[in-house]
Amino acid sequence: MTSTPSTSNRINQLPDFTVHGHVSSVVGLSLEVAGFAGHAAVGDRCRLRIGADHAADGALEGEVFGFRDGRSLIVPFGAADGIRPGTRVELRRGDGGLAVGDGWIGRVIDGLGRPADGLGPLPAGDALRPPRAAPPAAHRRGRVGAKIDVGVRAMNAFLTCCRGQRLGIFAGSGVGKSSLLSMIARYASADVNVIGLIGERGREAREFIEDDLGAEGLARSVVVVATSDQAPALRRQAAHTTLAVAEYFRDQGRHVLCLLDSVTRLALAQREIGLAAGEPPATKGYTPSVFAELPRLLERAGPGCDDVGSITGLFTVLVDGDDHNEPIADAVRGILDGHVVLDRAIAERGRYPAINILKSVSRSLPRCNTDAENDVIARARRLLAVYDDMAELIRLGAYQSGSDPEVDRAVRLMPALDAFLSQKKSESAPLAEVYSTLEQILAEPAATPRSTTLAVAARRA
Repeated sequence: MTSTPSTSNRINQLPDFTVHGHVSSVVGLSLEVAGFAGHAAVGDRCRLRIGADHAADGALEGEVFGFRDGRSLIVPFGAADGIRPGTRVELRRGDGGLAVGDGWIGRVIDGLGRPADGLGPLPAGDALRPPRAAPPAAHRRGRVGAKIDVGVRAMNAFLTCCRGQRLGIFAGSGVGKSSLLSMIARYASADVNVIGLIGERGREAREFIEDDLGAEGLARSVVVVATSDQAPALRRQAAHTTLAVAEYFRDQGRHVLCLLDSVTRLALAQREIGLAAGEPPATKGYTPSVFAELPRLLERAGPGCDDVGSITGLFTVLVDGDDHNEPIADAVRGILDGHVVLDRAIAERGRYPAINILKSVSRSLPRCNTDAENDVIARARRLLAVYDDMAELIRLGAYQSGSDPEVDRAVRLMPALDAFLSQKKSESAPLAEVYSTLEQILAEPAATPRSTTLAVAARRA
């Protein structure tokens, strides 16, 4: 019987001999293992056999992440319950390749690339892909491509996204970033979706897959799930697995939409691992390895080499205490090609998605638009800025109508603009219509706010 290429690759990766060690101590999240000296390298996998509670074969996997006093430091992919000094550890060289293939589309997997949907084994692809890979070489990497339709009116109009672009969605807790992500996953135009739910609430993972993504969305998606109760090493690994799966489809020449929720939970997992390794805490307790990990992961998204395939990345960032200048938000904003800011004050007014247009930026603009499209966006943003400057006085009734014609026009058109920026989760807003609709709003004569709002509602219907 002829073996498949994936089987051949697995056979070729088998070592000539097996190295065993034993646990000498357990400190917090890390294990110290003796017996690997001269054999283990950072990133190598290992297996600890401690009983039947951790896996079907009674083994717990871990990863080498450092060395101390001649012993190897291991971070396990599960709970350390049952590990004791002397527990036998088997070294497995390499970082555990993923046999990604087209058969993975429509499946839900865990951070190690194992099936998590109860639908049986995953079909193996032709080659193993490393979970961690270097980004494409800068001199060979393509430029961002044509505009893509994300199905969200506010983003299509004011924060246009192009193929291969990377955008961050920044918000505090409960402001709607997961809901916005689900809208994009369902309506965006892409060949394949690869969705990473990192540190997600266990209850919400199934709700996202079944309700938000739906059967139609799942049929063109691969979902990677690592819930908040799982080990930090597994949460971190799930983020790299998400990008590795996206890279496989990119290298097939496809246009991939990669959604990762959230980068902040990845940073928290890396902080736990770094502190366990003895790294000194730096800004707000985050260790230096956190800020080294972020670009290594995020730079993997983007255009492929020689314009073959692309990964359009949307990464959510949970800003601590609604402070958009906190360390993780600040670092991610400097890496990505734009940021979408969700504002709690807008959400409290009942407008969803609660995107603050004035604080959000897409770095593909204005290059990707025509002059006419840029003109209508500029006029609309100017009206939003004028209203925002005077909002406090308007709400207090201190502004007198007729004092400034531009402010009067902003007040008159604001209900229509607010209706334009609002959108239900079940509603899709095609890219082709947003500029004409916005132009019609700006061309409105001196109308009352009620008549303007009714007109926009009629157009949307």
